[in-house]
Amino acid sequence: MAYQISDECISCGACASECPVSCISEGDSKYVIDDSACVDCGTCASVCPVGAPTQG
Repeated sequence: MAYQISDECISCGACASECPVSCISEGDSKYVIDDSACVDCGTCASVCPVGAPTQG
């Protein structure tokens, strides 16, 4: 199941720069994950300083 980014996101961009399939982009108020492209690797969760990406 694809990861999702919660409202805890501080828009630092750490997750987007580390995503191996480039499925994370900056949204209006937080970063968002394209769930159709997410490969469920967990890299985003491992680099996020606030733990915003979670498995959805």
